[in-house]
Amino acid sequence: MNLSVEISMYPLKDEYIPAIQNFIDRLNTHPKLQILTNTMSTQIFGDYDLVMDVIKQEIRKSYEQFGRAIFVCKFIDGDLSPATDNA
Repeated sequence: MNLSVEISMYPLKDEYIPAIQNFIDRLNTHPKLQILTNTMSTQIFGDYDLVMDVIKQEIRKSYEQFGRAIFVCKFIDGDLSPATDNA
Protein backbone atom coordinates (compact mmCIF):
# COMPACT_ATOMS: atom_id res chain seq x y z
CA MET A 1 0.00 0.00 0.00
CA ASN A 2 1.28 3.44 -0.90
CA LEU A 3 0.81 6.70 0.96
CA SER A 4 0.96 10.38 0.05
CA VAL A 5 1.65 12.96 2.77
CA GLU A 6 1.83 16.72 2.72
CA ILE A 7 3.69 18.11 5.74
CA SER A 8 4.52 21.61 6.94
CA MET A 9 6.80 22.42 9.86
CA TYR A 10 6.44 25.56 11.97
CA PRO A 11 9.31 25.88 14.48
CA LEU A 12 8.39 28.00 17.49
CA LYS A 13 11.48 30.20 17.40
CA ASP A 14 12.72 33.31 15.63
CA GLU A 15 15.38 31.46 13.63
CA TYR A 16 13.05 28.95 11.95
CA ILE A 17 14.68 28.38 8.54
CA PRO A 18 17.59 26.18 9.75
CA ALA A 19 15.19 23.80 11.52
CA ILE A 20 12.94 23.50 8.46
CA GLN A 21 15.86 23.03 6.07
CA ASN A 22 17.39 20.39 8.32
CA PHE A 23 14.09 18.47 8.41
CA ILE A 24 13.77 18.59 4.61
CA ASP A 25 17.42 17.59 4.12
CA ARG A 26 16.96 14.57 6.39
CA LEU A 27 13.81 13.50 4.52
CA ASN A 28 15.82 13.60 1.30
CA THR A 29 18.31 11.05 2.66
CA HIS A 30 15.71 8.28 2.30
CA PRO A 31 16.19 7.03 -1.28
CA LYS A 32 13.07 4.84 -1.37
CA LEU A 33 10.80 7.86 -0.88
CA GLN A 34 9.88 10.52 -3.39
CA ILE A 35 10.16 13.97 -1.78
CA LEU A 36 8.85 17.16 -3.39
CA THR A 37 9.31 20.51 -1.65
CA ASN A 38 7.80 23.87 -2.46
CA THR A 39 7.49 27.17 -0.58
CA MET A 40 4.46 26.00 1.40
CA SER A 41 5.04 22.33 2.24
CA THR A 42 6.87 19.11 1.56
CA GLN A 43 5.17 16.14 -0.05
CA ILE A 44 6.27 12.58 0.67
CA PHE A 45 5.30 9.58 -1.46
CA GLY A 46 6.11 5.92 -0.94
CA ASP A 47 5.31 2.69 0.83
CA TYR A 48 2.91 3.29 3.73
CA ASP A 49 5.03 1.69 6.46
CA LEU A 50 8.23 3.33 5.28
CA VAL A 51 6.65 6.79 5.01
CA MET A 52 5.15 6.54 8.50
CA ASP A 53 8.40 5.23 10.01
CA VAL A 54 10.44 8.01 8.38
CA ILE A 55 8.03 10.76 9.46
CA LYS A 56 8.03 9.44 13.04
CA GLN A 57 11.83 9.26 13.09
CA GLU A 58 12.46 12.67 11.53
CA ILE A 59 9.88 14.55 13.61
CA ARG A 60 11.46 13.13 16.75
CA LYS A 61 14.93 14.21 15.61
CA SER A 62 13.60 17.70 14.91
CA TYR A 63 12.15 17.99 18.41
CA GLU A 64 15.36 16.71 19.98
CA GLN A 65 17.62 19.00 17.94
CA PHE A 66 15.56 22.19 17.58
CA GLY A 67 12.89 22.09 20.29
CA ARG A 68 9.23 22.90 19.91
CA ALA A 69 7.60 22.98 16.50
CA ILE A 70 4.17 22.43 15.03
CA PHE A 71 3.80 19.87 12.25
CA VAL A 72 0.70 20.01 10.06
CA CYS A 73 0.13 16.88 7.99
CA LYS A 74 -2.37 15.60 5.44
CA PHE A 75 -2.45 11.88 4.63
CA ILE A 76 -4.13 10.11 1.72
CA ASP A 77 -3.78 6.52 0.66
CA GLY A 78 -2.22 5.87 -2.71
CA ASP A 79 0.59 7.46 -4.66
CA LEU A 80 -0.56 10.91 -5.80
CA SER A 81 2.89 12.07 -6.89
CA PRO A 82 3.00 14.11 -10.10
CA ALA A 83 5.14 11.37 -11.70
CA THR A 84 2.27 8.88 -11.29
CA ASP A 85 -0.64 8.71 -13.71
CA ASN A 86 -3.60 9.14 -11.36
CA ALA A 87 -6.33 9.20 -13.99
